Amino acid sequence: MISNQILQSTIEGLKNITKAELGVHDIEGKVLVSTFSDSELSQAEIAAFAQSQADTQTIKNYHFFKVYDDHQLEYILVAKSDEDDCYLVGRMASFQLQSLLTAYKERFDKDNFIKNLLLDNLLLVDIYNRAKKLRIDSEAPRVVFILEARPDKDQGSIENIKTLFGSKTGDFITAVDEKSVIVVKELAPGDGYAQANRIAASILDAVGLEDDDKTYIAYGTIVHELKEVSRSYKEARMALDVGKIFFAEKNIIAYSSLGIGRLIYQLPIPLCKMFIKEIFANKSPDDFDEETLTTINKFFENNLNVSETSRQLYIHRNTLVYRLDKLQKSTGLDLRVFEDAITFKIALMVVRYMKYMETMDF
Repeated sequence: MISNQILQSTIEGLKNITKAELGVHDIEGKVLVSTFSDSELSQAEIAAFAQSQADTQTIKNYHFFKVYDDHQLEYILVAKSDEDDCYLVGRMASFQLQSLLTAYKERFDKDNFIKNLLLDNLLLVDIYNRAKKLRIDSEAPRVVFILEARPDKDQGSIENIKTLFGSKTGDFITAVDEKSVIVVKELAPGDGYAQANRIAASILDAVGLEDDDKTYIAYGTIVHELKEVSRSYKEARMALDVGKIFFAEKNIIAYSSLGIGRLIYQLPIPLCKMFIKEIFANKSPDDFDEETLTTINKFFENNLNVSETSRQLYIHRNTLVYRLDKLQKSTGLDLRVFEDAITFKIALMVVRYMKYMETMDF
């Protein structure tokens, strides 16, 4: 259904061009929008015309026109003018309203199609049949972005993103829940992930990113067939979740950059608990003091380089070796040995994942 604001704007524009007074009524005769300062017509008279077989009628120098939406009566248009061409003006105005209905219906159908496509609610044959009917290219390269911002930003986010992409027919902006905005972006041939990252950055700029703002945007892999758009959406959804667990400092998360975090995210919690118990026995990384955790993280950041780590921590090399020896005695893992370091790193990520899942349960 077209909003009354759009209807009012349309008939006022037509009045400015034709100088005719126009009014749009529902099939019960109630006024929806109008340019009339006063009218001699009653609601009953308009409703009676709606029930009649005629598509046009003249009553009290007012011209009535029926406006259909796919053969179903939607509006009654009333026109009045001192000019002789009032009937012609009314026909043009009713045609304009019918064109608006068609355009809005097509836009709604496209939005509905994209939502069902993202959620895997369509059969393969339906995807291609409906895409052809809606004039959507089925073989263009596309990537799905998911923007998650504060609830008070959502509506403004959609409008800003629509403005950013303008009226590009291959792009779709929608939402399947109240938490996020989804952009299905059509790419140019040859565009890769560098371009996808630039698009993600431009979306964040359009939304407006604040220093303390928990706004994230994630995107999946580039797909080349319409039927694969749902896969890119699922990947973007996973990237959003995994990014918030393991890359909380980042605002842009690509599915292709998730690394081992993507595997950990798919592990069942009981298996994670069993793994942590095997690695740390009755201890937990939460039991480590701040100094130890800082040393561990810095050691990993510097690719297990003792000299560089001690330099960045402003401690003597022997002090760092002492801390690593102490950690080895308590956990049985020597971070200077690659295999032990990998085990320890995974264990820390598993603990972070478990903590995140616990907060999601509340």
